[in-house]
Amino acid sequence: MSTDTASLKGRDLLSLADLTSPEIDGLLELAAQIKVGQVKPHCPKVLGLLFTKASTRTRVSFSVGMYRLGGQVIDLRPDATQVGRGEPLEDTARVLDRYLDVLAIRTYEQQDLNIFAQYASIPVINALTDLEHPCQIFADLLTLREAFGQLEGLTLTYLGDGNNVAHSLLLGCALVGVNIRVATPLDYQPLPDFVEKAKILAGDRSSVLITTDPQKAVDGAHALYTDVWASMGQEELASNRIPIFQPYQVNESLLTKADPNAIVLHCLPAHRGEEITADVMEGAQSRVWDQAENRLHTQQALLASVLGAKID
Repeated sequence: MSTDTASLKGRDLLSLADLTSPEIDGLLELAAQIKVGQVKPHCPKVLGLLFTKASTRTRVSFSVGMYRLGGQVIDLRPDATQVGRGEPLEDTARVLDRYLDVLAIRTYEQQDLNIFAQYASIPVINALTDLEHPCQIFADLLTLREAFGQLEGLTLTYLGDGNNVAHSLLLGCALVGVNIRVATPLDYQPLPDFVEKAKILAGDRSSVLITTDPQKAVDGAHALYTDVWASMGQEELASNRIPIFQPYQVNESLLTKADPNAIVLHCLPAHRGEEITADVMEGAQSRVWDQAENRLHTQQALLASVLGAKID
């Protein structure tokens, strides 16, 4: 294990702000080596998945990543555990701490995640909350690195709802020296706390721009990134948001204003014809499927790091 990831052994990942720039760089390097078979971490431990929100990529990539480490996975569905019947999170955390080696949680409230981290001594990983989605950003940054050979100096533009993905992109890009621009309608901008934290983390290494102007935001950008306009739990708002968010759709017209070699990213699932057009998503500049695959490699690297896996 490299010194930059050895420091992660036994630690929680509740927010990208918990990490340093060298630690993220180390995780990305380890993920890249795992992807091409250069290294093979081995860690016969047990991962628990406690997901109160639906999941495809996060659930499957964490599971496959743990199996490839030689470990096992227990799916702790709320409807099959006492969590679904109202057992206090503090009690559940202290019991799971006695059974598991690492716990990934996908839930609504960030505070629920914090409670598990407080009462369990095993590493607790944020697999998505309403505030952040840090594991997604590892895959995004690895995809950027693969496309351009480096991260520092690149410009990524996020268009759409200032949601949990936008929050984590702000932090992650700031930490690795990527200029981050977030273009949203005025009433849908990311929370000010995340914007200010990103600016502090970026320092004079990169820039942070929050704007309502999608044309300004994509000018010369190396990556255009979008997400659904209504996140999980907001589906009833989707149809009302379409006319508000239409100017932020990632389409061929907007893509022509970016860098000629720009790539297109989407964390999925996607609604073709809403936040992104089908021709762009399936086009030559799309890296959406590489990005989805990289969830596996980056999460395997994360698990290996927090568990102190043996590297062959």
